[in-house]
Amino acid sequence: MSKNMLNGAQVIVDYLIQEKVPQVFGLCGHGNIQFIDALYERSSDIKTISVHHESVAGFMADVYYRVSGKPTATFTSCGPGSANLPISLANAFLDSVPFMAITGNVPTSQFNRGAFQEMYRHHQADFPSTVRTICKKVFQPTRGEMVPLAVRQAWKTMVTGRPGPVVVDVPFDVFMESAAEEAPKAIEWNANISSRCGADPDGVEKAVDMLLSAERPVMLVGQGVRYGGAAEELRKLAERLQIPVAASASGLGALDVNHPLALGLVARAGHYQANHATRQADVLLALGVRFDDRTSSSWIPGYSFTIPPTRLIHVDIDPEEIGRNYPVALGLMADVRTFLRQVHAELDRRDNLFKKSDARKKWLMQIDGYRKEWDKFVAPGFSDDSTPINPQRAAAEIDKALPDDAILVSDIGVHHNWLLGFCKPKRPDSLIGSMGFGPMGFGVAGVMGAKFAAPDRPCVSVCGDGAFFMHANVLGTAVEYNLPVVWVVWNNYAYASIRGLQRGYLGGRELATDFRHPETGERYNPDFAAMARSCGVEGVRVDRAGDLGEAIRKGIAANKPYLIDVDIAADVNPAGAGVWELPGLGQSKAGIGTRFQPG
Repeated sequence: MSKNMLNGAQVIVDYLIQEKVPQVFGLCGHGNIQFIDALYERSSDIKTISVHHESVAGFMADVYYRVSGKPTATFTSCGPGSANLPISLANAFLDSVPFMAITGNVPTSQFNRGAFQEMYRHHQADFPSTVRTICKKVFQPTRGEMVPLAVRQAWKTMVTGRPGPVVVDVPFDVFMESAAEEAPKAIEWNANISSRCGADPDGVEKAVDMLLSAERPVMLVGQGVRYGGAAEELRKLAERLQIPVAASASGLGALDVNHPLALGLVARAGHYQANHATRQADVLLALGVRFDDRTSSSWIPGYSFTIPPTRLIHVDIDPEEIGRNYPVALGLMADVRTFLRQVHAELDRRDNLFKKSDARKKWLMQIDGYRKEWDKFVAPGFSDDSTPINPQRAAAEIDKALPDDAILVSDIGVHHNWLLGFCKPKRPDSLIGSMGFGPMGFGVAGVMGAKFAAPDRPCVSVCGDGAFFMHANVLGTAVEYNLPVVWVVWNNYAYASIRGLQRGYLGGRELATDFRHPETGERYNPDFAAMARSCGVEGVRVDRAGDLGEAIRKGIAANKPYLIDVDIAADVNPAGAGVWELPGLGQSKAGIGTRFQPG
């Protein structure tokens, strides 16, 4: 190889450095040692974070982006190494989060020969088929000279339009082959591309007309507002037109939940004031929302939404989401921040913005009444001192203990529903969770990605006992990289969200959902605090609600990896104003309010 030529691995590493990627997350294998060597050469420019399971790398890259707004990359080897990545890859894809997965493969000279760890039974070196449905695109350069084109196109694909992960699958020899005298100039290829498209100007006018003429308008925000950087424009519009703002689980925090116009969560277990407002709205402006089954109460009219007669304005950067689950009075393909700026510009040209101000005041007063009903409904849970700890009380104590700048990363499980209901995120990155694919381990591992993105902010994971036990290897990574993160293990000795379904839909026929000792039949779990201590992480156990907040404050103040094992009651599930249906098994009942029937 000529001395002035870069090999394939060097081209990829150089390109990541140009894109200001500060670190990559991954795990070694024989299929990627040349790539790791290229990272070694540039270790003063880009850090390499080695983890103990490939899905952990993907979850860290995912949450790193959600906090920093900047994509990073992962590296995995051929065979099982990269086959461990699809869980986190699918999670990022369904939640529209970009990261570049650099996967190793067998040498091209061994394609279709069944070399060690080659997937060859249907097609040679067939890892790309494994992941095509769970990423935006797969690139597989098979010669060194193909690498520069693959890496620059992969980066552009990842960050333009609706963001999402990409895979660059590189055969072993292609990492080593001469690729180019220099890597592509990132500033020339990708720095000047903007995907912040605006809406059709006539559509913006029509949307403003509909909002101004509405008597019961509501805005519904999703992840597109949070990660699209549109929170400030949203707040200004809400205040300017006095329109209340409800949120899907993915949008919670786009507007400070304590804001007078914030309604909180719309969902099957959503807040009464949120669900009852959105299902009565005459105009609903939905910004970056998918209208999934949990947000929409399984699309049963009258619980989350009543569309029609509610007239829906649906704005999304991905036109495939518009009209997927509800008919639209107006559908606009646009970046939500650009659209909101267009709306403000259109309002600047309008007179008599408050012609319906009396109707708006009446509407907001009604909503205040719904809020009071909700507050009364949930009040008993906040003062319950029982043991195991009441889950609503636990969520409230966690929320109170966190500083304003804290990042709370939730895992998947019943605890996530409690956090969504009773934590009060103040900013778009205050409460981070997975809402599309829902893999256990997202919060266990993702909290470390949050810490890399925001080293000066407290980062806390709330994770179920089931998820933590699956991914306890994170304890070692936190020690190795001195990451002062706090894990709050929501220990209810069960896969409790699924056990709740068995109780609610299957007449209490429980199997394979709780953890018990084989001899005594008593609740069983490992001693997670002792497990943490064995890894060099401080671990404590909390059994009383009154001690939980102080334990979290101590954990944050310790400024080192810290685990809190919390005994939480598993027999109570969050109740809200919506419902959820499992077709063939039935429909849950709303905890507060009744189905809305339009007059």
